[in-house]
Amino acid sequence: MFRNEKIIETKTCKQCNASFEITNKDVEFYEKVSPVFQWKKYIIPSPTFCPDCRQQRRLSFRNERKLYKRKCDATWKEIISIYSPDKLYKVYEQNYWWSDNWNPLDYGINFDFNKSFFKQFEELIKEVPRCALEASDNENSNFTNHSARLKDCYLIFDAWFDKNCYYSAMISYSNDCIDCLKIDNSEVCYECVDCKWCYNLIYSVRNNDCRKSYFLYNCSNCEYCFWCVNLNNKKYYIFNKEFSKEKYFEELNNLLRKWIYNEELKKEVRNHIIRLPFKENYIISSENCSWNNIYSSMNAISCFDVSDVNDVKYSQALHKAQNCMDVTVWWWNASNICECMSIWPNSSNLLFCFLSYPESNNLIYCGNCMNWIKNCFGCIGLKNNKQYCILNKQYTKEEYETLVLKIIEHMMTTKEWWEFFPSSISPFWYNETVAMEYFPISRDKALPYLYKWSDYEPPFPKVDKIIPANKLPENIADIPDDILNRAIECEITKKPFRIIKQELEFYRKHNLPIPKRHPDQRHLDRMKLRNPRNLFDRKCDKCWKNIKTTYSPDRKEIVYCEECYIWEVY
Repeated sequence: MFRNEKIIETKTCKQCNASFEITNKDVEFYEKVSPVFQWKKYIIPSPTFCPDCRQQRRLSFRNERKLYKRKCDATWKEIISIYSPDKLYKVYEQNYWWSDNWNPLDYGINFDFNKSFFKQFEELIKEVPRCALEASDNENSNFTNHSARLKDCYLIFDAWFDKNCYYSAMISYSNDCIDCLKIDNSEVCYECVDCKWCYNLIYSVRNNDCRKSYFLYNCSNCEYCFWCVNLNNKKYYIFNKEFSKEKYFEELNNLLRKWIYNEELKKEVRNHIIRLPFKENYIISSENCSWNNIYSSMNAISCFDVSDVNDVKYSQALHKAQNCMDVTVWWWNASNICECMSIWPNSSNLLFCFLSYPESNNLIYCGNCMNWIKNCFGCIGLKNNKQYCILNKQYTKEEYETLVLKIIEHMMTTKEWWEFFPSSISPFWYNETVAMEYFPISRDKALPYLYKWSDYEPPFPKVDKIIPANKLPENIADIPDDILNRAIECEITKKPFRIIKQELEFYRKHNLPIPKRHPDQRHLDRMKLRNPRNLFDRKCDKCWKNIKTTYSPDRKEIVYCEECYIWEVY
């Protein structure tokens, strides 16, 4: 909790029936960000959903990884899109969407006080054309999404400033990496998770500034190491034991042939790792923070994957933000934001918005608004310096402020004011959104909650032959070039997938086996290597004091509080 924070109310979640708390600091935040129109402040009341359900609802508006082939509804060219062909939305290829060939204001409608706001917004979503991908300034990187400044990349998502990277997510400023998750400023990495400033790192999790190593967990500034855990500033180590340089390479050559191709041995060592101490949470260079993966922050309460934030609560995947609550996926300089999804950079004073950037200001209930949009309410798909619009219709400043206050008062009577958009009006099916990764549910559980669901599967490209994964040669040297013309049947899902030329060259260069699982399954496997976005009560396994950690009490890991961990490891 924030300092001097007191619980003033306990509520029951309208969706899951869990109890959650409202504090005096929450109320202060809502009052601070509440909008003012004609000298009257329209207070945002406390939420009716618990923090988890609020996050789940936001995530249901974000499709990161699902790409489809379909026709552009303007040019009729075949395009790659995040909108599947079974959706009835108008979808334009990127260049056309950004062009002056169409105007989002042409779809503007008058507000109808006989209808709910969400109903009218849903009608507008169905009419305003959608941009095929959320990607910009990329070169030869068509099969990517939520991406920017990429070169020669393929199937990477939530990514920016990367080159020659494939099958990865949450990756930035990195080169020549394959099958990675949440890595930054790294090169030549394979199957790495939560790594920064690393080079030539293989099969490793949660490492900083490590080089030319295999199978590392939670190491820092290590080089030439193999199967090591919790090491700092070490060189020539195998299984946490030091070797001479000559002996290290002699042992390494024997070990690589044995371990790289043997999944059972990998599992055996993972079981060994869980007998070593784990830190309760990873909160680095931060003060008064809670949850996990927090760096250089102050007063980041119930936050996950954040850095350089101040006075932020119930938020995930933020960098450089202050005075925000319930924000998911934000990059660079956010302030005074409430209940928003995928907004960046340099934006402020946003309420209940999704996918609007850059430099958005004073937006309320808007989505997909791009390039300096300000002072708008209930708009979708605006672009390039628009302001004073309501439901995509242009008004003067005076007309805008007069009408907005009437709409807010109408929304108060319909109990919509203060709620984020319902998942039922998301343009994506629940099972293709990020919500499915963090809050997985089955089809029968999704429909009662008004989450949309689809069983649509895109057709697979024609190939000469499909090979079961267990029929692949174990040694990469035995893989023929014509594997590029074939498909591999995933050993888990049985879905076929293909190998691309650059990928095959990487495996051969680093003596790595061909993957036996579909890229989507490999992504899910990596997600399991990260702790969940949940906090649990348990005791430190050394001093037995109560702690809150992302390791649930029924997990096998030995978990220490921060003090005991530092004493043991450092």
